[in-house]
Amino acid sequence: MSSIYADMKTNRCIFIFGYGRFDQQFESVSFILAREFAKNNNRVYYLDYPFTTKDAFRSKKTEGYKIREKAFRGANNGIIETEIPNLKIVVVPPLWSLHFLPEGMIYRLLLSINEKIIAKTINQIVEAENIDSYIYINSWVFHYPNVSRYIQPTLRIYHCIDPLVMDYDTKHGIISEQKLLQNSDIVICTSKQLQDEKKKFHPKTYFVSNAADIKHSILATNKNLPEHTSVSQFKKPIVGYFGSIEKRIDYEMMSEVVKNNADKTFVFAGPVSKEWIPDYFFSLPNVHFIGRIPYAEMPSVLKSFDVAIIPFRKYEDSATVFPMKLFEYLGAGKPVVATDFNLDLRNFTHDLVTYCSNAQDFSFAINEALRNDNEFLQQNRIKLATQHTWESRANAIEELIATG
Repeated sequence: MSSIYADMKTNRCIFIFGYGRFDQQFESVSFILAREFAKNNNRVYYLDYPFTTKDAFRSKKTEGYKIREKAFRGANNGIIETEIPNLKIVVVPPLWSLHFLPEGMIYRLLLSINEKIIAKTINQIVEAENIDSYIYINSWVFHYPNVSRYIQPTLRIYHCIDPLVMDYDTKHGIISEQKLLQNSDIVICTSKQLQDEKKKFHPKTYFVSNAADIKHSILATNKNLPEHTSVSQFKKPIVGYFGSIEKRIDYEMMSEVVKNNADKTFVFAGPVSKEWIPDYFFSLPNVHFIGRIPYAEMPSVLKSFDVAIIPFRKYEDSATVFPMKLFEYLGAGKPVVATDFNLDLRNFTHDLVTYCSNAQDFSFAINEALRNDNEFLQQNRIKLATQHTWESRANAIEELIATG
């Protein structure tokens, strides 16, 4: 197998089963990689994360449903064409809603029916499009671990993006991910901690970190780009966070940081999961939540930040987290202050990012960044970020594919 792929740098056929939907507001790692594989002259079929029957019923009047309606009925084997050369979207028919069931024989039996529906869609495309051989990548869709048993790819890859921490994921995911590991030829993880964990169960486990779309984030350095209207109203300096505002943030530490820096404005841009945020945090006078911002508008938000932060708390699995926002911030030239939730990140950022273990250090680092920021440091951050692009990550994965 490895000798076959060693001679094939491009022109592979790749089916990538992604955890995100192709038209969601924030692009998933899965879809970004699919696009990069397509740029490398590979034929890429992106399996859109499946709708359940419940999803389909609830979304009938939405644009997302209308886009998929014909594909749901099996038209053109579920394929939706894109404007991106070599990239096609594959939509499977709505699947049975099963997650409410307890773990056990009945759940697994019914799940196998869903998995066979997914596999049938792949097999129909393989036959209709005269595909001789293909690679199958399951990109963190651990809820459907056995699809590869019903298809015949030349290589089966599990792309492990995050630990399973949410209750919804762990309910069936712990067992499903073990099955997925067993069904894979190689495993690729986005953090070294994840690699260490999965290597206990699979000897061919590798590390390829997340990256960022530097061409997009560097737009924040454009002098003619206006600051985002939702941020420009606030008093400077602005300490900013861009991303999901949920379980991972250390609100207790940040509350102390915010109170000790009353002269600064703290802006949180992104969807808010209120169930994880203490009520007192919403009442802090210099903290502002500006809501979900379209990815296309991210550069104008980052331009407003004087310091960008990643205030994640340390917990059992925090060392497995490799946030994309790290290189997005650096690609915008911004000084970055983070907690020391994952010490492996130091190996990628050297002395250009400050990692802190408590509120006092975090406050000090913010003030140091404001005092010492200059154009030389900004250019060094951008230079570092350009070494961590999605193009380079896709190439790294393709090298692993070539060795089998």
